[in-house]
Amino acid sequence: MPLVLVHGNPETPAIWHDMIEHLDADDVVTLSPPGFGAPVPDGFGATSDDYLDWLVGELENIDGPVDLLGHDWGGGHVMRVAMNRPDLIRSWIMDIAGCFDPEYVWHDAAQGWQTDGVGEEAVAAMAGAPLEAKEAQFEGLGMSKDAAKDVAAAVNDDIAACILKLYRSAAQPFMAQLGESLGDAKARPGLVIIATEDHYTGGETLARRSAERAGAEVALLEQLGHWWMCQDPARGAAVVNGFLKGL
Repeated sequence: MPLVLVHGNPETPAIWHDMIEHLDADDVVTLSPPGFGAPVPDGFGATSDDYLDWLVGELENIDGPVDLLGHDWGGGHVMRVAMNRPDLIRSWIMDIAGCFDPEYVWHDAAQGWQTDGVGEEAVAAMAGAPLEAKEAQFEGLGMSKDAAKDVAAAVNDDIAACILKLYRSAAQPFMAQLGESLGDAKARPGLVIIATEDHYTGGETLARRSAERAGAEVALLEQLGHWWMCQDPARGAAVVNGFLKGL
């Protein structure tokens, strides 16, 4: 049964490479959302709804059902599939459950992207920065050196435009409204990964609350941050392997 991995922002499949070596799954598929390491199709709106439709379309072309793992916005897309199209999956795993809690407040960078003018300046600066500076920034945030290099090379005007459209489509109360349907994710077994040093996704309390509403198990990764799969790929893979083995 395929294990499908979906990354988020600003990322490429390179964030998974070290962890894949430790996964027990024989068939691992990485999917790149449009704009985030993949071309943007003509007419693609890059809203949260558009990415849900994109992921559904990708999964419909895979001989499934699949086990579906998402990180960052990839986790957001995964949760929406779990709530709306459980027929496509055997199980789901994600690491931003706190973002679906009614008390979640978008982090500072996201609020900047959601603000007219400020967002345009921010993404233009990111896309236009020297390659070496982008590599150093992403590595400093917690990506591995190889992942940071790959992601830095992929940061361009397409990803900049998609960041603005995606985050603006998900400005509150959008995420809180999505969270009202978390109970629908109980249709399939779920795992919520909580990296205790991830300061973008609302913290442990909100994540546990969302996990309970979604009927999901919880795996706590102590002292790991947002890019836990880069920081300790063996430990990250262990929680994934353990969950899948128990299905």
